[in-house]
Amino acid sequence: MPPLEATVLVIEDADSIAQLVQLYLAEAGARVLLARDGVAGLWLFEHERPALVILDLMLPGLDGWTVARRIRETGSTPILMLTARRTEDDRVRGLDLGADDYVTKPFSPRELVSRVRAILRRASGPLTATAEDAGRLRFPGLVVAPAERRVEANGVPVELTAKEFDLLLTLAAAPGRVFDRQTLFSKVWGFDYLGDSRTVDVHVGTVRKKIEQDAAHPRYIKTVRAVGYRFDASASADEGYP
Repeated sequence: MPPLEATVLVIEDADSIAQLVQLYLAEAGARVLLARDGVAGLWLFEHERPALVILDLMLPGLDGWTVARRIRETGSTPILMLTARRTEDDRVRGLDLGADDYVTKPFSPRELVSRVRAILRRASGPLTATAEDAGRLRFPGLVVAPAERRVEANGVPVELTAKEFDLLLTLAAAPGRVFDRQTLFSKVWGFDYLGDSRTVDVHVGTVRKKIEQDAAHPRYIKTVRAVGYRFDASASADEGYP
């Protein structure tokens, strides 16, 4: 495996867990910054601009939810939530806030490093060479630029997380094609991702909020009931697909 060669910020108040994560990431080649509370974590984030943040939710000072929200307000830096909160509602809430992955404690340090690699790989380049070679994808009111991993909606830049961009690119690169949730799940998260199809629904919802004028009546990403989603290249209203 090539070294990670990236700065990773770990915001975790449990010393034993923070040191374990630091050890494994450092062995993988990462530069690791540690913060023991939310306030210190945000300070390090603002001054160091890490490539990825590993974030506990139950933190002193500012909780992880607040920290994630503040980070996401500044851009699309990947966030991996590492927490003892295991309920589906917690996972969905984390994804709604823009988390790129959600790992529950106890966890495998080797798996955590693998997930960090996967997130950084997705964040550092386009989803596929084919998508990059095809150039910019232009639709009425929407531009998707694979090489720059950039999106504009009505001429305004849109900040998407790595997975949100990959999801949009997958759909937009094949307009009219109906993707079932499992296919989208496999293409964007990979076969080794431990999650469920609701993750796709959550991310579709967040992408819609960012690119659609009315997320409740989307122009671009249409729901195909009981199947999945398709991208409408005409970007016209469609009463049949809410």
